[in-house]
Amino acid sequence: MNHNASVFPRYPGIDDRDSRIARFARAVADEAALARALEEADIVPQLLLQAHLSGDTDLLSEAAGYISGGWSFMETLPAALRAKIQARLIETLKACAAGRISSSLIPTRTELGRIASVGIGEMLADDYAAMFLEEMPSDSSSTDQRNVTWRLPSTPSLENFHVVIIGAGLSGLCMGIKLREMGIPFTIYEKNETVGGTWYENSYPGSGVDIPNHFYSFSFEPKHDWTRHFAKRDEIWSYLEHCADKYDVRRSIEFGIEMTDAEYDEASLRWNVTLKDKSGQSRVVSAPVLVTAVGVLNRPAIPDLPGMSSFKGALFHSAQWDHSVDVKGKRVALVGTGASSIQIGPTIAGDVERLLVFQRSPHWVISHPNYHLEVKDGMKWALENIPFFAKWYRFLLFWAAGDVLHRMLRVDPNWPTPDISLNAENHQFRQRLLDYIQSELNDRPDLIARVTPNFPPYGKRMLRDNNWYKMLKRSNVELVSEHVKEMTCDAVIDGAGQRHEVDIVVLATGFLATRPLWPVNVKGIGGASLREVWDDDDPRAYLGITAPKFPNLFMLAGPNTGLSHGGSYFFVAECQVRYIMQCLRELIERKYDAMECRVEPHDEYNRQVDEAHSRMVWAHKNVKSWYKNDKGRVAALSPWRLVDYWKLTWALNPTDYVFSRRAHPPAETSEAKA
Repeated sequence: MNHNASVFPRYPGIDDRDSRIARFARAVADEAALARALEEADIVPQLLLQAHLSGDTDLLSEAAGYISGGWSFMETLPAALRAKIQARLIETLKACAAGRISSSLIPTRTELGRIASVGIGEMLADDYAAMFLEEMPSDSSSTDQRNVTWRLPSTPSLENFHVVIIGAGLSGLCMGIKLREMGIPFTIYEKNETVGGTWYENSYPGSGVDIPNHFYSFSFEPKHDWTRHFAKRDEIWSYLEHCADKYDVRRSIEFGIEMTDAEYDEASLRWNVTLKDKSGQSRVVSAPVLVTAVGVLNRPAIPDLPGMSSFKGALFHSAQWDHSVDVKGKRVALVGTGASSIQIGPTIAGDVERLLVFQRSPHWVISHPNYHLEVKDGMKWALENIPFFAKWYRFLLFWAAGDVLHRMLRVDPNWPTPDISLNAENHQFRQRLLDYIQSELNDRPDLIARVTPNFPPYGKRMLRDNNWYKMLKRSNVELVSEHVKEMTCDAVIDGAGQRHEVDIVVLATGFLATRPLWPVNVKGIGGASLREVWDDDDPRAYLGITAPKFPNLFMLAGPNTGLSHGGSYFFVAECQVRYIMQCLRELIERKYDAMECRVEPHDEYNRQVDEAHSRMVWAHKNVKSWYKNDKGRVAALSPWRLVDYWKLTWALNPTDYVFSRRAHPPAETSEAKA
């Protein structure tokens, strides 16, 4: 173990270390209260923590045979073993509070891997151990281990260096936080009235995350008092608001401002960015660096249906929910059966007179025991007060809802039933999903075939069951297995020609995910149009971040960086921001003005992306999804495991770029300077 720090390290984003020590000492002094809290906390993180802090591994060996995966709450350990783990942990925590264990006991990579392997029921690869170790504090004054720091003995001059960021969602906030910490000037322009991006915009009934929120959050800003295991929209949005304020980002944001054009000036080596406010007035700002953080779920896909303009009732997209419209007692058409629909439908079904769900194609739906549950008080206390407990819990969630699923989504070329499954594990999982459908709809056999997909699991986004199947059985709900053909002033006509009279139409029809940055016109070297280079819906970028002909343009949530096998986009954003911060450091310290991605690494990377996708479920012939562009190429998703992308973006390779300096400093004006 590494003895270079206190057992109460400074967790970035948490209150003062001394107050934590005092509070923890008081809490541990009441052993009965501590025992009660641990009874409500997940047992596997306790087991791993006990081995971590004490160095004793005998309980790991005793528990190993009972643990099969990362969902710690599901592991059933014998009562006597649970009691032994908790009793041993209490003694260890008392020793910590008394100072008898005085070091932080940061495990080595090998030690961490050995402990973690028991927690997930299989050997943890060394690279994964290294990635997880990065999230552990390394000393008593530790900051985020993903921070980029200056290599020079003193901070270099930042005169005339300014970063323009477009978008104040989670990626834009992460970029702003890290720029603020490094002292680099920036301005964020956000089209909405506040921060949050998709979590601000998607305020529809039932909106929430389908990823466990204890790792759907920044690693450097843990939140230990989440009310639910899968948080609803308001709590996630509030968390992002908190981050903007705590890290002093809000003062550098201009709200109600949208980018319409961006053009690279080859003479000054700067970006001229055209901005438009809510009144329609435009202005141009100039900056050496442009970072786009607009996301892929920000431009709703609105179908062009004949007769739509004639509809007299309320009509809106799920991401533009009209809260002035009361759905109670109304006839509602819900178009689409994706992630938004599966949250909206069950939430409003009990209030509406009639709910018509228009399904173009069915999705796979999986249940999760914690989806509707609140976090118990004892679990909250353990996460907040016990050193490293939250770190081990986050690791287990990261594993269970992340890369462990990736292998199930790879094509076995010798698999005998490629139309419905990919490999043995995928087929077994498919059977689990079929059994779940059967158990939910055994009294409605007419629905079973209609909700069963004809593609392998995870071909489209896996949906968390929000009582979807139960909703479909309601007497006031009808599943229409036809697309919407057209609309009239008071009805929706389906593909079979049947007329359905409705008062409200909700378009849960997704987003323009394969057209990132649309409708902005971005021009680079020689007037190259990014939209034309991308052939409108075939976006490509090196690491999903940079592209040839577009110097100093960095894309967050860029092409082929979306997640579908699992994981948290907060993690991806942190990886991308670290990479971009290294790029900015290279520019500033080496006194370059511009860096442009070379064609060769860009093209080779994208060749590897396409090759990897050809072996993954998302390219399956039976799958038509927003992951693919009109040509069938998977353009929105990353084919990589999270640990792969972490390694790809871990360190800048300067040879991937062409660096340049301008001949003369730019002429600045108050209007042109960001």
